[in-house]
Amino acid sequence: MTQSSTFFCGIGGSGMLPLACIVRANGGRVAGSDRALDAGRLGGKFDYLRSLGIQLFPQDGSGLTEGTTLITSAAVEETIPDVRRARELGLKHLTRPQLLAELLNSAQRSVAVGGTSGKSTVTGMIGWILHACHRQPTVMNGAVMKNFVSPSSPFASALVGDPELFVSEVDESDGSIALYRPEVAVLTNISLDHKEMEELRDLFGGFLSRARKAVLNLDDPETRAIAGLVEAERCIGYGFDAPGATLSGRNLQLLDGGLAFNVTLEGERHDVRLQVPGRHNASNALAALAATWALGIPLPEAAAALGRFAGLKRRLETVGEANGVTVIDDFAHNPDKIAATLATLTAQPGRILLFFQPHGYGPLLKMGDELASTFAKGLGANDLLLLSDPVYQGGTVDRSRGSDWLASAVRDAGGQAEHIPDRASIGQRLLAEARPGDRIAILGARDDTLSEFAAELLRNLTERPAL
Repeated sequence: MTQSSTFFCGIGGSGMLPLACIVRANGGRVAGSDRALDAGRLGGKFDYLRSLGIQLFPQDGSGLTEGTTLITSAAVEETIPDVRRARELGLKHLTRPQLLAELLNSAQRSVAVGGTSGKSTVTGMIGWILHACHRQPTVMNGAVMKNFVSPSSPFASALVGDPELFVSEVDESDGSIALYRPEVAVLTNISLDHKEMEELRDLFGGFLSRARKAVLNLDDPETRAIAGLVEAERCIGYGFDAPGATLSGRNLQLLDGGLAFNVTLEGERHDVRLQVPGRHNASNALAALAATWALGIPLPEAAAALGRFAGLKRRLETVGEANGVTVIDDFAHNPDKIAATLATLTAQPGRILLFFQPHGYGPLLKMGDELASTFAKGLGANDLLLLSDPVYQGGTVDRSRGSDWLASAVRDAGGQAEHIPDRASIGQRLLAEARPGDRIAILGARDDTLSEFAAELLRNLTERPAL
């Protein structure tokens, strides 16, 4: 696969870019297209891809030639010119998860991280532990891993090492989790996101059944229920509250800018300290420790390495502070992720000015009531929630529930929310509202320009006269 010519349609996507980097680093000829490139957006990302020797084309079919394999993301429609051109030429066509499954399933040792929330962070933690313990993994992540960022690699969502030790997050949203056969399957949690709960239980149950070892979060009720279907000799349970966990966390301390806890394994206790905040990251750390232990990494070495884990971009990332106001960029977009983010933010003093961009109209139909309840419960009386219109990439999606509906639903649930359709007006409102001690949090997914918006807010705060 890696020695042939591969064309990634949608190469700038969070799941496509790291795969393209891995294929290129392993000697493959790689090219690609992206509608963001055609629109003149996210230039830094595409400059980085060019620096790797990846040729970029307009998304008009001109980059496809005889003998090329086309890779498409879930966001790519069958009607776009690249796909039509590939069909005309009779080219091999794989989806992103099909290519990822080829790489993961062919590795001698592999870890696949699944679950509704925490996948990217746990994948990053596992990759860092293995790297710090000199195991040279290849890591495919959906987020930029700060430990591996450098001037020459600013978009380090992939780490290229030994292809026979492959670590990746895997997605259930399109059912493609059924393709993976890992040595170690990690399941962080199961909650409402892309699919109905019964379908999620079936997908994740099948995922665990195909692995040699199953690492399971026994603190999560849905995951704990599935654990009963896994043979005891294959199951490695972890948790803070659950009896019978193989790795048991205790004495959790939420610190300013991090956390600390103890983990017990086979009667021995070890200390863990993290530079990333939040109770949810303590659970993520237990998952990573359990997975790397399953691969043979001694727990003391893994715990020591985790102390140097720097986190991921857009995961409660502090963009900066200006005139007493802190700007935070975060990927949270479903009820579970948003609840974890709000719990971490509200544990610290200061008012929260929160901007949330829903990641589509479909999610508002599926989980809008849960989103409203999460915001209403998670934000304080003095906090401010501003909602822009959802991400919309075109098509025939049902748009009957928009952000005006969500704002009303938040208010009906006892919270406070305002719908302001355009982002520029939201930026002006946030600048007008922000006072020393406040934290501005930018939440949302499927839109890399949210990080640009956060950086712009910080610049404008810096230039604003002190209050």
